[in-house]
Amino acid sequence: MRRDPVRSEPRLVVSIGCPSGIGPEVSVVAAAGAKANVLLVGDVAVVERAALARGLAREVRRVAEPDEAFGPRRRGVLYVWQPTETLASRDRTPGSPTKAGGAAQLAWIDAACDLVFAKGADALITGPVSKEAIVRSGARGAARFLGHTEHLARRLLVPHVVMAFWTERLTTALVTTHLPLSKVPRAIDAKGVTRATVLLCRFLLRLSRDRRRALRVAVASLNPHAGEGGLLGHEEATVLAPGIRAARRVVASSRCAIAGPVPAETAFRRAASGAYEGVVAMYHDQATIPMKLLAFGDAVNVTLGLPIVRTSVDHGTGYDIAGRGIADAAGMVAALALAGRLVGNS
Repeated sequence: MRRDPVRSEPRLVVSIGCPSGIGPEVSVVAAAGAKANVLLVGDVAVVERAALARGLAREVRRVAEPDEAFGPRRRGVLYVWQPTETLASRDRTPGSPTKAGGAAQLAWIDAACDLVFAKGADALITGPVSKEAIVRSGARGAARFLGHTEHLARRLLVPHVVMAFWTERLTTALVTTHLPLSKVPRAIDAKGVTRATVLLCRFLLRLSRDRRRALRVAVASLNPHAGEGGLLGHEEATVLAPGIRAARRVVASSRCAIAGPVPAETAFRRAASGAYEGVVAMYHDQATIPMKLLAFGDAVNVTLGLPIVRTSVDHGTGYDIAGRGIADAAGMVAALALAGRLVGNS
C-alpha cells in the first residue's frame, strides 16, 4: 500500500483495547506524541478519562467520520471515532472488565480493521484486549476469538498469517500461535515452517536500512537439542528440515541466510548476542519468553501476511494498574513508530 504522495504523514488508526485496562491510557500517550495523523477508535468517555489520568491537557474531539481526523491537524487534539453506543460507567471501570466492555473492544477492532482495509487509513495499531471478556460477551464473532492475529486473519479472509515480535535488536516469528502445548507438534508442518521463515525474511528485508548487508535467520528446533539425532524427537528431520530447504529456495535471490534447525536455547542465545537478526520459533512461549526477557514492554507484535499493516503492544491489559496513570506507554509508542515505518516502506 502506498500513501497519497500529497500526504506527508501516515494515517494511523488505534483500537484502544479493553476499556477497563491500560490500553486507553497508553494509546492517548502515544497518540499525543506521534509524528502522524492518529485516530483513536473507542469510547470517548474512556479516552477522556485516560487523558485526564495522564495529565494530558488535550481536547478530546469525537469525529462523525474517520476522515475528519486526517485533515490539517490541530495541536492538542485527540481525535476519537466511536462506532458503538456509549458505555455505561460500570462497563468502563478500571480493573473490572464486563461483557459489554468485551463486546465494545471487539467492535472497535473490527471497525478499525475495516477502515484500514478500505484504504481509509494506512495502518492498524491495536491496544491490549481481554480475550476472556470478548469471548464471554456473546457478541457476533466473539466465541472464536483467540487473539488479534487469528481474528484479523478470519475477518480479512486470509488463510494463513504469522505472528511476529519485533525489536531493533531481534525479531521472532511463530509457526503456531495460541494453542495448548499438547497440540503444537501436530500443528507444525513443513509449509508452516516455510511460511514463517519466508515472511520473517521479507519483513527484515523491508525494514533493513543497509541494502548491502546480509540478514541472518535461525529456525529454532521443536525438541531439546534439535532432537538429538532422533533420540528426542523426529520433527527436526521430517518436518523442519524440509520446510527450511523450501524457504531457502524461495529467498535464494535475497540477502537472507537461513540456519537450522538450531536448538532453541542456542538460537536465542546467539541471536541475543547479534549472530542472527531473526529467529523462527515453533510455538508461543518459545518466542515470547526470550523476547520478554530481552525487551518486555518495548517489543512490537506484528502480524505478517495480512493485506494491511498491523502492529500492537506486546503486553496485556494490566488491570492491576489500570486507571492509575502509571502505565508505561513505550510499547505503544514503538508500535505506532513501526507502523509508520512499514507504511513508508510499502
